[in-house]
Amino acid sequence: MIRYQSKQVLTALLFIFFLILCERSLAQEKLITANFKGLSIAQLVADIESKTDYRFYFDPVISDSLKIDQSFTSQPIEEVLRKSFLNTPYNFAVVDGNRIIITRESTIYTRISDELTGFKNASVRDSTARIDADVFNIESKEATLRSANKVFEIGLKTSQPLSGKSTLNGYVRLVSNSEPVIGALISIDEPYTAASTNQFGHFTISLPKGRQELNIQSMGIQSTRRIIHLYSDGLLNINVEEAVRSLKEVVVIAGKTANIDKVEMGVEKLTARAIKQVPAVFGEADLLAVVLTLPGVKSAGEASTGFNVRGGTTDQNLILLNDATIYNPSHFFGLFSAFNNEAVKEVELYKSSIPAKFGGRLSSILDVNSREGNKKELSGSAGLGLITSRLNVEGPLIKDKSSFILGGRTTYSNWLMKMLPENSDYAKSKTAFYDLNLNLNHQFSNSSTLLLTAYTSKDESDLGTDTLYGYSNKNLSLAWKKIFHNNLTGVFTSGVDRYQYTNLSDFNPVNDYKLNFDINQYNFKSDFSYFLSSKHVLDFGLNSIYYKLHPGSYNPQGSGSLVKPDVIDREQALESAVYIEDKFQASSSFSVNYGIRYSFFNYLGPQKDYAYAPDLPKTLNNRIDSINHGAGKFIKNYQGPEFRVSARYSLSDDFSIKAGYNTLRQYIHMLSNTTSIAPTDIWKLSDSHIKPQFGDQVSLGFYKNFKSNSIETSVEGYYKNLQNVLDYKSGATLVMNHTIETDVINTQGKAYGIEFHVKKSSGKLNGWMSYTYSRTFLRTSDVNAGEEINSGNYYPSSYDKPHDFSLIGNYRFSHRFSFSLNIAASTGRPITIPIGKYNYAGTIRTLYGDRNGYRIPDYFRSDISFNLDGNHKVRQLTHNSWTFGVYNLTGRKNAYSIYYNTNNGFIQGYKLSIFGTPIPFVNYNIRF
Repeated sequence: MIRYQSKQVLTALLFIFFLILCERSLAQEKLITANFKGLSIAQLVADIESKTDYRFYFDPVISDSLKIDQSFTSQPIEEVLRKSFLNTPYNFAVVDGNRIIITRESTIYTRISDELTGFKNASVRDSTARIDADVFNIESKEATLRSANKVFEIGLKTSQPLSGKSTLNGYVRLVSNSEPVIGALISIDEPYTAASTNQFGHFTISLPKGRQELNIQSMGIQSTRRIIHLYSDGLLNINVEEAVRSLKEVVVIAGKTANIDKVEMGVEKLTARAIKQVPAVFGEADLLAVVLTLPGVKSAGEASTGFNVRGGTTDQNLILLNDATIYNPSHFFGLFSAFNNEAVKEVELYKSSIPAKFGGRLSSILDVNSREGNKKELSGSAGLGLITSRLNVEGPLIKDKSSFILGGRTTYSNWLMKMLPENSDYAKSKTAFYDLNLNLNHQFSNSSTLLLTAYTSKDESDLGTDTLYGYSNKNLSLAWKKIFHNNLTGVFTSGVDRYQYTNLSDFNPVNDYKLNFDINQYNFKSDFSYFLSSKHVLDFGLNSIYYKLHPGSYNPQGSGSLVKPDVIDREQALESAVYIEDKFQASSSFSVNYGIRYSFFNYLGPQKDYAYAPDLPKTLNNRIDSINHGAGKFIKNYQGPEFRVSARYSLSDDFSIKAGYNTLRQYIHMLSNTTSIAPTDIWKLSDSHIKPQFGDQVSLGFYKNFKSNSIETSVEGYYKNLQNVLDYKSGATLVMNHTIETDVINTQGKAYGIEFHVKKSSGKLNGWMSYTYSRTFLRTSDVNAGEEINSGNYYPSSYDKPHDFSLIGNYRFSHRFSFSLNIAASTGRPITIPIGKYNYAGTIRTLYGDRNGYRIPDYFRSDISFNLDGNHKVRQLTHNSWTFGVYNLTGRKNAYSIYYNTNNGFIQGYKLSIFGTPIPFVNYNIRF
């Protein structure tokens, strides 16, 4: 009986299942007969739904403009919709037999094949009547790994023969966290056409219609491809995998490499991974320390703040963090970089071929871009070192739409200072710093993204003296990126930047003082990129900076201080520029970028301006008048064009020649009595007496790759003219000087050099080596200075170091253990020394030789580090690593400077060394 009932139940279940299949089959096979005359999509949907069980999902807003005129007799729903939407931007997809989704300019894939993803029944959900098509554009990681073999159909299908070209645009992002990939090269081989992603990972490329194979490659990602069938203009977002180190290397080179193919020369690109591999003092990954290993980049000495590029001063470098200006890029007088490496995505240094959108400095642009944060899941990292610790947290605010990244660093050096013996010179010293980064990113749609960057840092130190030095950076910027059309993108950025230093003394209540200086700037810029054709890409835009400086205030510190207050009048100015640049790719072998930037500078009141007797030196005795200018008045105006040209010619796939020429203007100057940036430096705007700096540079380079493009080599030569570079009269006073024009001298300069660079970026052994020979000379050019340096002849600048050599090497013994080596050697920098003494008015005076006529001893340093990674299991809570090393392995006492004292009538020289012994370090890093 039970067996019979079981058979009945089974039979009933099979019958019900059969009825369901029949019902679905009948629904799918339902044929439609209709005559549509001038119907909108909404009317067509209402008609079909009234006669069938089909249910439609669409946004009524996107369907108002279409009118359908078609007649059908016994046609399936797919044929009805296909003919109705033929040659229109509308697409449809049938889901589960009777649910139909209609979109505009978006293609819906309702199912991903099991072979492709390893998953089954990946169908579209229909929980709401209005469905955002973006949800169907998300690839699983497994799908991304196999997308290279899939054919993507782009644009509106047509039965007509395909001819001509169409525009393809989209984003390249990492599949793991949706971070954009900057500078990725997207190319096809025949005919060779290439485009690269911008700082947001967006690209635009014009391709012949039909079947094409896209090659995608960049530093730090696995090279991949996408096969497309291009019918018309369309969108293709590409998810890529980060490059994973393996024991047995597989090198995949697709098409031409970027260093050969790109037009720009004198451009160096660093990733966060490369920065971490270079040993640095105290083991802290240091962006600026790695920049100093690049060809053409030098510093005044060990632990120096700032850097010199191709003969330029430290103030001739524009340092940007997500378009925010950083005036002092270091902590603790140059021992640590002010940038948190965990928040940095990549760094680009422009030494030549500076894009027209950048300006305001003569020597270089250091463009630092931060990561946007993980849009997939919450993650983070932390590091613990001997001197500093850091913490970084990131994750989605709205998954796949918005993200944040919050990072910070601090030091516990004050705690270590307290452990020093009481009889030590630094027993009661104080030194501390911190920095904080916050990045917010929200993607409103595929065409609109908002980014917020906030940064702050602060340093305080006295090193056992009676003066406490403090300085800080504060930056806030907001950027909106908008794709107006497949061919036109724009980025609008506004921000506030502030740099401040404060020096105070509270050692003696009677003489205690507080010295303040700050520079504030408010900026707005709009940058556009227009894809005119496959041969022409236009970049154009405008920007403006409003400066407000407080050059100095000297006030008593405490109620008992007898210090007399002194305040220098504030300065204000407006710097603006417009630019346009064309990237012209004449052929696969020859391309050229050319553009013009026109800059304006207006020095504004209120201000007291002094007049001096004509044709006489500017001294207090020759001052003849003073003029008070009211608020907002234009006191002095400067303007002029800046030309940018660079060209590339490829002799073969692995050999190219490049040339460039550019002119630049700089309207802000740093007043300093040191060769590097210091907490007492003052920034000064151009005015009626201090002219803008001007420079032009011509350069020529040869680029050759070897061993299947795994080894990159280059040789670049340059010659640069400089005008109105400030130098100082003997005994000049720079701090709290109300008439600084009486103590400065305008000079002319020339710089020239040749740079050799070899780089191997893949394999167990990788790294780079560079050698630079360069010279920088200045001479007095100000006829009203009243003083000639070295009788008006050329003399070496304070940062002239003819020979400079760097070697960065990394060797990976296994998947977990690696070794890094850093070697730096250079000529000692020039100094002015006393060569005798003489009697003047009954007083013994020191006689100095020619300015910068001698040099400190040559510099040499070697560092090593050992990196030990934890296990590489994917499914674990945290991943950790250790870094051990020694800074200044040989213990060489490199001279930072030479100074002299007179004791009992004798002049004695002393050599100052910052690190005269080997410094071991250890760091523990954790990632979660």
